[in-house]
Amino acid sequence: MPCQPLTITLSDTDQQALEKLVNRPSTPQQIAQRARIVLKAALGQNNAEIARALDISIKMARHWRHYWVKTTEQSKTVMERLRDRPRPGSPLKFTLEQQVECMAFGVP
Repeated sequence: MPCQPLTITLSDTDQQALEKLVNRPSTPQQIAQRARIVLKAALGQNNAEIARALDISIKMARHWRHYWVKTTEQSKTVMERLRDRPRPGSPLKFTLEQQVECMAFGVP
């Protein structure tokens, strides 16, 4: 028996902010897509319905539903909740001391 997806209940403020992001032409498409996922989840659609409607994977719909619910208690803006998490990147090639030394000698 499949599990029930997490329920999303949006405040009026969150609802309006998500709709504004979806409708604003300058919103990056990645953010707008995530906002659409959250809005459809708040309407009671399950992950498979959201995936079909938005032509995305069920895994993506599930991920953003879970992430939205997980960040509900945190004091983040709607935009912060829809952005990618920071990634560590590659390790530094020079230590901080080496960088300071280069800057002291005027080496770019």
